[in-house]
Amino acid sequence: MGPNETGVRFDIKLSGVPIATTKKQVAVVGLGRLGSGVARTLYQLGHDVMAIDQDEARVQPLMGQVTYPVAGDATSDTVLAELGVDNMDIAVVAIGQDVQANIMVSVLLKTMGLPYIVARAHDKLHGATLERIGCNKVVHPEAEMGARLAHNLFNPDAQEYMELTESYGISRIRVPDRFANMTLRETGFTGVRDKYGVSVVALKRGDEITLSPDPDDALLSGDILVVAGHDELVGRIST
Repeated sequence: MGPNETGVRFDIKLSGVPIATTKKQVAVVGLGRLGSGVARTLYQLGHDVMAIDQDEARVQPLMGQVTYPVAGDATSDTVLAELGVDNMDIAVVAIGQDVQANIMVSVLLKTMGLPYIVARAHDKLHGATLERIGCNKVVHPEAEMGARLAHNLFNPDAQEYMELTESYGISRIRVPDRFANMTLRETGFTGVRDKYGVSVVALKRGDEITLSPDPDDALLSGDILVVAGHDELVGRIST
């Protein structure tokens, strides 16, 4: 179970995974940067988390930060059975560079009948293989991080980007200084037919979030806008 060797911190959002409403039993296999981050976060959200890696050095830092930190070989069906992984509600296969181990663990989990499996893919071919195996959700953290970095690189106000299509996405943008103390209407953010051609989804001020803010709401320095639109149009906001 190789580590994430990219040196980049990844955030994983398990959208569509049925874990938000009730406490779940989750197994996370592979404790690199991605896997350990997922395991810690799920535990903090109140779920029972079994974190598995064959490298003891990766397991030790999670002592007290997950429910069951375990050093073991997850490519062995015997080990998985002894750990009771087949009783888990969800499994996250976060193994990075070792594609063979990643696929093998995914096959074993599917064979054991886990109801929901999320697997990390190294590339498109790997992702297609995981989908054919029957994984419920396949994530591409390196590709997603690369897309976010590319979109943010030349937009100093962009803080985060989520791609919806190849050229359309949702961005979190720090309100440019020139818009401070102006209303949304005055800045030209009141609709897709106005100056910037984007939709304002939400306004974040401190810990408060306003969905579909009123056009006459004033913007303050430090506010965050969540906007949806064509990438080229979103890029014009900071120019």
